[in-house]
This record gives sequence, structure tokens and C-alpha cells, in this order.
Amino acid sequence: MVDELLRLYPGINVLVVDDNSIDGTVEAVHELMERYPSVRIMVRDPKDRGLTASLMDGIVNTATEHFIVMDADFQHPPASVGDVMGALSAGHVMVVGTRNNIKALSASRRLASWGANFLARSYLLSHRKSRPSDMMSGFFGGDTAVWRGVIIANRERFEKQGFKVLFDLMKFSPPGTRVAEVRYDFGERSGGESKLDSRVILSLLRQCGCLGKLAAALIGPLSRKPARRSPDQEVAATVRP
Repeated sequence: MVDELLRLYPGINVLVVDDNSIDGTVEAVHELMERYPSVRIMVRDPKDRGLTASLMDGIVNTATEHFIVMDADFQHPPASVGDVMGALSAGHVMVVGTRNNIKALSASRRLASWGANFLARSYLLSHRKSRPSDMMSGFFGGDTAVWRGVIIANRERFEKQGFKVLFDLMKFSPPGTRVAEVRYDFGERSGGESKLDSRVILSLLRQCGCLGKLAAALIGPLSRKPARRSPDQEVAATVRP
């Protein structure tokens, strides 16, 4: 992934955020750092695990005017990074990658995605916030200063153990936030498993205020199953001004 990003966009910086994984990610990135001065890695405290917490730290520690968040498993195509960069350069504060081919997902995953998206967008509508059409997207970019400020001001209100940081960012977005969308073809996962399961739905409920937290507390015991972790790896490509 990193090699492909730097081949397509020689001027970018790449920050890999890792939750102290034991799958060789850290060693692999250190090898990349020897070849590419623009590559960095952030190895986080294992006591503070969580996808949302990882991305919060990644955005706060971004050193460039804009950032782009994407998975490192090629589900988010490197070729689409340029579209996000273009929209950011045009002045949009948030640019969200919207999946073209969600119908290619299994029926159960498609239903779960629709339900989670409906829940998130309904909450944002009720609070008069901008609501991208694909709230489950993990591929998005933004103005670093704006979203760093949002995270710092609302750090304790984020669902740090959650999976959908875009939802929290939009919940606390400044009034009149300009959001653009770019469409992309959702690729096949090269490793790991989808995180869109009952844990994601419960996490989203906890992000939806007091009533959502109550619903999650009531539903949680009924849907609990043994957790299976996949490596916590994200690539945040930080775009130079």
C-alpha cells in the first residue's frame, strides 16, 4: 500500500498508526522508513486501544495542511486518493469517499451497512449537522487544523473504542461545514475481516446520545459473542499544502 501511494503521489507524507500490533507491521514500516523519508509510524499505548482512538491521535499528530484516512488493505484504492486531494484543495473542509459497489457485499453485510448508515444519518439530521451519504465510510480526508480542533475540544465525548470515527467527527463538526463526496470502487479486502457486525451497531448506538446509550445497554447482552480482533492498522496519508 505505502509503495503504491508514494509511486502515485511522490509529494505526500504517510503516517501509519499502529495499536502495538504483533504481526510485523512495525518492522515492515521501519524498513519503508529507510527508503522513504516521508513515511512515519505512530505506535500507540496498548492500554488505549481502539480504532477511533487511533485515528484521533493520527489526525492530531498530522504535520500537513490536509489529511486523508484510509485502510491499509486495498479496500480503499490508492488511485482515488487524488480525487480526495483535489476536493480538499478546492476548499472543502471534509471530503468523504462514497462506495460505488456496495451491492457487491453479502446480503447480511449490505443490510447491516444500510441500518448503521440510516441510524447515523438520522441522528445527524436531528442535530442539523452535515450528513454524507455513506456514513460508514472509512475513507475520508479533511482540513487538519479544523478537525484537530474538533478532536481536542471533544476528546472525551468521542466513542474511543468505536469503529466509525467519521460519525463522531460529523457530530461535533462546526456549523456550516462544507462536505464533498467522491465516489470510488470498493475493493476486495487483502487481509483481516470486516468490522461491520453487532459490535459496530452497538458502538453507533452509544454514539447517539443518552437514548442510544440506553438502547446499547439493553441490546448488548443479547448480541454478545466472542470478540475476534484483526490487526489495528490504518494508513493516514498526510497531504502537503
